[in-house]
Amino acid sequence: MADQPPRAAGRTLAGFAVFALVLLVVVPLALASQPYWLTVFSNAALLALGSLGVWLTFSIGRINIAQGAFTLVGGYVTAILATRYGISFWVCLPLSAAVAALVGGLVGWPILRLRGVYFSMITLSLTSTAGLLFLNGGALTHGAEGINNIPRPAVLSSNLAFYLASAVLLLLGTAVIWRFAHSRLGYVFRSMRQNEDLAWSLGIDVARYRILAFVVSSAMGGIVGAMFAISQQSIFPSSYTVNDSVTFMLYCFLGGLDYVAGPVFGAFLLVIAFQLLSAIESYQALLYGVFMIGCMLLRPNGLLSLVLAPPGAEQSS
Repeated sequence: MADQPPRAAGRTLAGFAVFALVLLVVVPLALASQPYWLTVFSNAALLALGSLGVWLTFSIGRINIAQGAFTLVGGYVTAILATRYGISFWVCLPLSAAVAALVGGLVGWPILRLRGVYFSMITLSLTSTAGLLFLNGGALTHGAEGINNIPRPAVLSSNLAFYLASAVLLLLGTAVIWRFAHSRLGYVFRSMRQNEDLAWSLGIDVARYRILAFVVSSAMGGIVGAMFAISQQSIFPSSYTVNDSVTFMLYCFLGGLDYVAGPVFGAFLLVIAFQLLSAIESYQALLYGVFMIGCMLLRPNGLLSLVLAPPGAEQSS
């Protein structure tokens, strides 16, 4: 907390405590008898977790449109280990994160040298590439049929239990990313985003830090994939597409790239809004698109800029 002024640190802790209280107490009490909405909030929590990883790569100045690929990797790792080898989900979950992180490191090492639109276009193709690999995975991935009947742990058999697990993972992920952002590492990331060449000239190992951010982002995608795999008890090569990768990115933009809470706020807002618009199915996609465009045009710094000061304002005041 030493990185922030006392008042800012106190507000951050208070905000996180309120957020945790809402997720772990208010939502379960309000929705305990409504399994459908518990599922919606579970999905929102997991999508927010995946978006936090994308936000981390934004902090180094890279537009990452590959999170769907690592979500797919994490889901398949859990599916294969659980159905083929009978491994417990509690072992599969960290292994999914580790494998996704390893893949992210191997893929990121060459492509992170690219910048701007070149990096974005490469990451855009990664989700489709991952889908094709699993589609042609033979007996291991069952091709287009995917993997079904993925066992769900007994402790997560109820909608409420699964929601609470998703909420806890989101809180842990938020705390980790917040710590990244408000430590020396966060300042290094921001210096890379502003001027990578200058950061290099100051002795910062830019290549190593780029890989670190991408690996952490990929690991979070792997966790999300594992959770969705046991939630749906199936996974297919088409489970996550380029649209999903773009959506992870949009959550960050909507909430605000200047705020760690941005992707979390954006994910919950859009997921819940989309469900509320389902009552007018014929115009659902249209209104959803108009809402997104309006937000981007009117609040280009994200909706959180309406209520939160930009980072650094506390120090300058």
